[in-house]
Amino acid sequence: MKKLITTFKNIFAIEDLRIRILNTLGFIAIFRLGSYVVLPGIDPNRLQSNSQGIFGLLDTLLGGAFSNASIFALGIMPYISASIVLQLLTIAVPYFQKLQKEGESGRKKINQYTRVLTILITAAQSFGFIQTINAEAIVVDPFWFSITSIFILTAGTMFCMWLGEKITDKGIGNGISMLIMIGIVSRLPGALIAEALSKRLNGALLFILELIALYFVVMAVVMLTQAIRRIPIQYAKQVGGTTQYSGHRQFIPLKVNAAGVMPIIFAQSLMFIPSLIASIWRDTSELAASIGTTFADFTSWQYNLLFGILIIVFTYFYTAISVNPDQISNDLKRSGGFIPGVKPGLATSEFIGQVLDRITLPGALFLALIAILPAIAMLFGITREFSAFFGGTSLIIMVGVVLDTLNQIESYLLMRHYDGMMKSGKLKGRTQNIALAS
Repeated sequence: MKKLITTFKNIFAIEDLRIRILNTLGFIAIFRLGSYVVLPGIDPNRLQSNSQGIFGLLDTLLGGAFSNASIFALGIMPYISASIVLQLLTIAVPYFQKLQKEGESGRKKINQYTRVLTILITAAQSFGFIQTINAEAIVVDPFWFSITSIFILTAGTMFCMWLGEKITDKGIGNGISMLIMIGIVSRLPGALIAEALSKRLNGALLFILELIALYFVVMAVVMLTQAIRRIPIQYAKQVGGTTQYSGHRQFIPLKVNAAGVMPIIFAQSLMFIPSLIASIWRDTSELAASIGTTFADFTSWQYNLLFGILIIVFTYFYTAISVNPDQISNDLKRSGGFIPGVKPGLATSEFIGQVLDRITLPGALFLALIAILPAIAMLFGITREFSAFFGGTSLIIMVGVVLDTLNQIESYLLMRHYDGMMKSGKLKGRTQNIALAS
């Protein structure tokens, strides 16, 4: 406890870090306040809750802004969609590949394209969101309400994007991810209270066991997020003038879960297709009706089996487009580095690819297990709200953002010659030499 208090004192003793933390808290407060500002022309008392399917997922990621029909109802989700599209384009389209290799100027152009695409996606999603609002809640002319709401929701998304950029520039970093995490965490107190009330006094022990299980699940996700496979790198001896520099060893850190949370997001977006297609023939086919009912229930084994398979497939796909063994091999060759026992060039690329394939499989299986844990938790009697924190997109995003934030604060403390956040269990990458081959 004394160590923790000393660490907090050290954090606020650094003026730059103290200002960044206060700026971050201020921007987050603005974001949360906007989540409760209802769109003009809506009676909030008549709103119906959108907590099923994709709407429930969005509402969890946006901290209730979606169900509140607020001016931040879409949050920064359109920006994330646009970023994913541009990232895929940099893989498939030569023009965007060229921009990516142009350095800072190319990144600026890609950011401009991302913002324009964000506006277009937000406008389209705003129209779809308006259709989900029940007519009884709209107390003005529906046509003008639709027009004004599209502009307001688009402006709200762009403002959220601006807040995220300000948190990155003036705060402690990871602005966009921070806003998503805050939206998720804001639902945790209510979920805990609802779960505790559902157990009542005779279920106090069961509630404690649930918290212990949640703790171990979080630790498992931390392990998945931090796990890396180190490939040793040896650099050849170099001669500078009359001085000879001996070769030194570093390593390439290949993450076990290089795809992050993206496979779950991709798979989640496709899991609504079976029930959507089945609904077309629901009235004429008993089989279609059965399929629609089965895949509308995310606790069914058929749903979770298909969900897990999709996550494994998308994990391999996203890892393949995120980590390029050929590029790593070429960068090592240019810098005079090599993997001991492996020839430079094609052999190095094949070796890195084989290692990546081997570590991706357990990472994909573990990611699929984490994704279906909320459904398993519900089968054990845990409420829907609280079960969302036992895995899936919410938990992985929370753990990832918290670890990144700890890394940011850790670097500030170490630069000012203070002890880090933890006396033991150092964050990975703090003291080791890493070869940045990208």
